[in-house]
Amino acid sequence: MIKFLPGIYLGWGLGSNDAANVFGPQAYSGIITYRGAVVLTAVFVILGSLIEGDKCFAQIGQMTATTGWVEVFIATLCAAIMMNLMSYLKIPASSSHSIVGSLIGVSLAFGRAVSMAKVWKSVICWIITPIGAAVMAFILYHLLSYLWASRIKNLVVLNLTIKIASILIGCYGAYSLGANNLANIVGSYVGAGLISPLNAKILGGFAIAFGVATYSKNVMQTVGTGITVLEPFSALVSILSGAILLHLFAEIGVPVSSSQAIVGAVFGVGLVKGTRTVSYKKLAQIFAGWVATLAGTIFFGFLISSFYKLF
Repeated sequence: MIKFLPGIYLGWGLGSNDAANVFGPQAYSGIITYRGAVVLTAVFVILGSLIEGDKCFAQIGQMTATTGWVEVFIATLCAAIMMNLMSYLKIPASSSHSIVGSLIGVSLAFGRAVSMAKVWKSVICWIITPIGAAVMAFILYHLLSYLWASRIKNLVVLNLTIKIASILIGCYGAYSLGANNLANIVGSYVGAGLISPLNAKILGGFAIAFGVATYSKNVMQTVGTGITVLEPFSALVSILSGAILLHLFAEIGVPVSSSQAIVGAVFGVGLVKGTRTVSYKKLAQIFAGWVATLAGTIFFGFLISSFYKLF
């Protein structure tokens, strides 16, 4: 079991950081309590992991030619430490950036081949994710406002329907998170033949759920209040846009950053309400965190692997 401890640690870090991406805006716009958000996120992230979590295994598991458990151990541990650091700093991090950077760094140190085609596929999807989420949120805000929100004249009824829909969409977001991001936790283990896909889905799903339940409040606050002020309808649109994009990438087998998806979606909603409502300072901090995550994990993966080989 020792070789799987970094995977459990990374799953915990992903859960603690990325729970904000499915229920952060709802929790901090008064739609649902933090405790309720945690319970629903944990349940549906497990369901997403068990039902569709294996769809992205090949993208991570075949990205590098890692063969031994030590290489997978080091790569996953570096990714997990970076995710935990970002959660401590209250910055939405990317498990996709973390594991890809770590795998590249470890492979360079051990002289393993790296599939640049898969690396570039991930990079292109990372670029598309926040832009696509922002565009989708901008469109959905106007579309749902016209087809739904503006047609319900009773304010009490409108608020009730928004609350119910937001909770359901948050559950869908948690499901999409499990389906897409599980590969970041256990994909390298499956690729190295260290665990079966079924056991990987169980192990990774419950590790993510444990992170959600124990250490997710800090980043929830950043996503829910730090980028722009979100009223319930804006929160609904943000989560729906991010969840749809995440699920689409799961269907094509590429794990992407749920943090990038939700941040892009929240930014898109902010543009609808006016650029003055957007905290560009907070966005700059989040973007810097993404860059630091990728660069840092490449560096630490290479450094720790080099020390292991030396001693």
